[in-house]
Amino acid sequence: MKPTRNLFKFSLAAPLALALAACGGEEGDVESGDAIAAIPAPDGTNWGDTVTVSEQDGYVLGNPEAPLKLVEYASHTCGACANFAMTGKPGIKEYVATGIVSFEQRNLVRDPIDLTIATLVRCGQKEQMQVLSDQAWQNLEQTFAAVNQNGAAYEAAGNMPLEQRFVQIAQAAGLIEFFAARGLSADQQRACLADAEKIEAIANNSSAQAEELGINATPTFLLNDRKLDVNTWKDIEPLLQRAGARQE
Repeated sequence: MKPTRNLFKFSLAAPLALALAACGGEEGDVESGDAIAAIPAPDGTNWGDTVTVSEQDGYVLGNPEAPLKLVEYASHTCGACANFAMTGKPGIKEYVATGIVSFEQRNLVRDPIDLTIATLVRCGQKEQMQVLSDQAWQNLEQTFAAVNQNGAAYEAAGNMPLEQRFVQIAQAAGLIEFFAARGLSADQQRACLADAEKIEAIANNSSAQAEELGINATPTFLLNDRKLDVNTWKDIEPLLQRAGARQE
């Protein structure tokens, strides 16, 4: 499968428009379940620091065998995703700590800046992927401001070979400096961004899963493979509790 073309042909306006989009899933109710007892982490570990990579190439925080598996399809240039990272993640981590709930972040790649950030947050240790994603979302406005300021360089990247294209995008968006300040050296970032095979894999996984599951908006959430019709923490938390993530 070839990567979706619009990920590799782009204009300056595209990511700015995407930042305003905020649509969730289509349907899906959650059945009521009995309260589930906390599940201890293995000795010497805690679920809040446990990260595994799923078969879907998502990054799972918490107990990989948790009875309640919450999945978010997110874009790194989605304003609603940025808001969820700030308002939802602290609460989710409390549930993850019990071992009852895991939280998996998957990509729904929407534009070249999104794909660039998705590559960079995977460039270090797997335990840092969600941490770096959250920090990138907090920096979203500054990223767009840098792209606006360096519009000519961003546009020129579209004509470069893949091995150079995403390095150029990252430089135009101020991302090299941003991630260097968070532990990823500039050389390490450039090596990741020059790996065309890895970048194409991220894009292809996103396209294939979006088609298979009918995911066409961000953020979209699944709970135990059931697509939810809500996309804010205040609406998701009651569904987790209804499904059994509560103490009685």
